[in-house]
Amino acid sequence: MKINQALDFVADAQDAQDGPVGQERGARARERLLHEATRIFAEKGFARASTREICQAAGQNVAAIHYYFGDKAGLHRAALLRPIEMTNEALAGFDDPALTLEQALRRVMAGFLCLPEAGEPPDLEMRLFLREMLEPSGSLQDIVVQHIQPVHQRMVRMLARHTGATEPDDDLHQLAFALSAMVHDYCMSRPFMDALAPGLLHGEGATERVLERLVGFGLALVNHERARRAGQGTTLCATPTQD
Repeated sequence: MKINQALDFVADAQDAQDGPVGQERGARARERLLHEATRIFAEKGFARASTREICQAAGQNVAAIHYYFGDKAGLHRAALLRPIEMTNEALAGFDDPALTLEQALRRVMAGFLCLPEAGEPPDLEMRLFLREMLEPSGSLQDIVVQHIQPVHQRMVRMLARHTGATEPDDDLHQLAFALSAMVHDYCMSRPFMDALAPGLLHGEGATERVLERLVGFGLALVNHERARRAGQGTTLCATPTQD
């Protein structure tokens, strides 16, 4: 049976190299593996998830994980990394100096914001990250350093520019955390929000309404930090940003 599976996978791999049709087939197989791995890792955690179970759910043979991801750890890392890469793409250019503070915050918050449908749990990626926080596998630390930390540092430098700070400091890190946490809560706490304020997040244009308010709240936080620094005599930029 294992020999037949290996032969089948060799044929599949060859198909992936045989023009657009084969490449599309390979991309679909990889996507199915990622989707099912995200679901199963989120439900069971890295240690208890079985590669055989993932492959069966994805309709792939056991050699597929090795071909596309190297091993179980590589598959887990890819599942964690995919939503981060998508978010980073959505954030592209948020720290462009040509943007006003409002424009920059809108781009950041739109990139972070996700609103599951009413009655649905947080999406699979969010559930996977919650599982990783409860049962750390070690995979996330490397991803944080390589893919999240650089974006966070850019955000802190952007906030320094808009608050008149001469350089990033711990207060600006806290401000960046506050801004991102405010948005992430809509991804993680939707069931509580629906229970406490039914209808608030429903209907046409709900996402845009939420985003508009969040940007306003973000502006207030940044302006508060700017005023606080000015009141403490912190060195300001020669020309404070007008937004």
